[in-house]
Amino acid sequence: MGKNKKIKVQGNEITIIENKGKEYISLTDMLKAKDSDFFISDWLRNRNTVEYLGKCV
Repeated sequence: MGKNKKIKVQGNEITIIENKGKEYISLTDMLKAKDSDFFISDWLRNRNTVEYLGKCV
């Protein structure tokens, strides 16, 4: 199982999960830090997000 650590970004606590030598940033924590006017569907439609995810696969 991976290890979790927390970082502060602009006053918000974000979880970073380490698993098998890779680090993953909690998207859920990032969205909670927003003012609820930004949803995962908006993030997934973003051109930069789509390009990034395409390179990860």
